[in-house]
Amino acid sequence: MSDVLNTAVPVPASKPARFTMSPGAARIAFILAVLIVWEVLGHTVLNANFISPPSVILGSLPRVLGNPQILKALWDTLYELIVAFVISVVAGVLVGIAIGANRIALKSVVPMILLAYSIPQITILPIFTLVFGIGPASKIAFGVSHGIFPIALNVIAGMQTVERTHLTFARSLGASRLQVLRRVILPHITPSLFSGLRLTMSATLLGVVLAELYISTGGIGYYTRLFSDSFDPGAMFALVSVLGLMAVVLNEIVRRAERRASFWTTQNR
Repeated sequence: MSDVLNTAVPVPASKPARFTMSPGAARIAFILAVLIVWEVLGHTVLNANFISPPSVILGSLPRVLGNPQILKALWDTLYELIVAFVISVVAGVLVGIAIGANRIALKSVVPMILLAYSIPQITILPIFTLVFGIGPASKIAFGVSHGIFPIALNVIAGMQTVERTHLTFARSLGASRLQVLRRVILPHITPSLFSGLRLTMSATLLGVVLAELYISTGGIGYYTRLFSDSFDPGAMFALVSVLGLMAVVLNEIVRRAERRASFWTTQNR
């Protein structure tokens, strides 16, 4: 009995203690360490005409975000990114399911998709300019050309994890094609689908910004090039930071959607 009474009862850690041991705290500590090193090097080693320290970038944010033209450019880029992302996802999922469900198409079409994906997209940017002009359509189309491949290839890979016996069993019970797609195929490809969504978001953003850099007179890419050509690294890095924050927020939205859609695979993460 005395041994039972003397046994120490574990005391749950407080919230601050749990946070300091969490992956989030490690990420914050790593980012702060990088910023501190960057700040020190920016005032000692790095050339301020090319790379500004974080304090200068932070001081340039009000000037950048206070410009109405840059704010409009941010909204234009966000609009083009969302439209290109939606088109890429819809087209990529449809193409991926169609190819993944057909063995002949899987063997004949996938090598051609991989070949097209290996071509540096920047080399065919002039074609998009000739076809779509220099307006938003060309930037959206160029974003789609970057984003459609990751989602299609991931869906095709996910389709290979679907058990054929499950499909046969569902059809034998009288399930329609829509029911098979909703009840059997989509749950199986959910992990691959969301992996493709994350890659598609990053690739689409890359395509849109590249098009703005080279063939546009607006958007974040255009003003980034403008600040770079005018040797204003503080404003350039401030704009790049806003662009990075936009990408982080959009990817976080996709991550939260993934947790809701596939909670059985993410509950132990």
